[in-house]
Amino acid sequence: MNLEIVFLGTGSAIPSIKKNHSGFLIKTEREKILIDCGEGVQRQFRKAKENFSKITKILITHWHEDHTLGLAGLLKTMGMNNYSQTLKIYGPRHTKEKIELFQRIYSRYKIRLEINEINNSIVYEDKQIKIESSQMDHGIPTLAYSIIIKDQTRIDKAKLKKLKIPNSPLIGELQKGKDITFNGKKIKSKSVTYTQLGKKVTIILDTAKNQNTIQLAKNSDLLICESTYSADESEQAKEYKHLTTSQAAEIAKKAKVKQLALVHISDKHLHRLPQLLKEAKKVFKNTLIPEDLEVLKV
Repeated sequence: MNLEIVFLGTGSAIPSIKKNHSGFLIKTEREKILIDCGEGVQRQFRKAKENFSKITKILITHWHEDHTLGLAGLLKTMGMNNYSQTLKIYGPRHTKEKIELFQRIYSRYKIRLEINEINNSIVYEDKQIKIESSQMDHGIPTLAYSIIIKDQTRIDKAKLKKLKIPNSPLIGELQKGKDITFNGKKIKSKSVTYTQLGKKVTIILDTAKNQNTIQLAKNSDLLICESTYSADESEQAKEYKHLTTSQAAEIAKKAKVKQLALVHISDKHLHRLPQLLKEAKKVFKNTLIPEDLEVLKV
């Protein structure tokens, strides 16, 4: 299953001309999952030519303004565009209270909402996808998330064609791992199928250094991680419960991820991004700093 990440907003508490407040869109064949919705994310959807009426789930990491101020407007716009599904919103403690406050301040949203406050590690699971979470350390209830695309059994179309098996319910049986009989011949599922390996993307935004980050990110294909401070600002990072570039890279290394994307970099450091990237690469070589609206395929 294909998986894409659209970096809608990669900035920190103070947005800049080039970096919007936080917002990340995870796209699979069936899902469009928005993680955080800072101010301006609606416009970023437009710039990215993405349709916010196709969002299936919203995951909130925490309720600081730079991660959530765009949510009220987005929900209003989705209602005005006749969003027809039940929108599932997941977040830490107080998420229901915050969204209800939005509706008291403004007006009731014209969409059906299912609001879930996360109190365990499994956020959502079906046959194709699993979403996990872990508690972070940021002074208020804060979560990080992993989106896991499970291994999938796929049909080898070339082998089906060779055996002259038509497009019929028989294919579904093979995909389920069941053997079939066709034209008097037994065909084993394993002989005409293959396993498409899954993918894992972990998003760790605002947090101080903690062990949960490593466990959640373990073996991720991509780790998107905050790095508000430079490597020499570890004391400030500790005080304000954020991470440095080198700390983010240490998480990537210890978790054995394949690639690291640094986000949420303080606006005071935006003029020296090459230096910050160099700091991280000293610890974990396969690191990048994505730009807003960049699309990454995993």
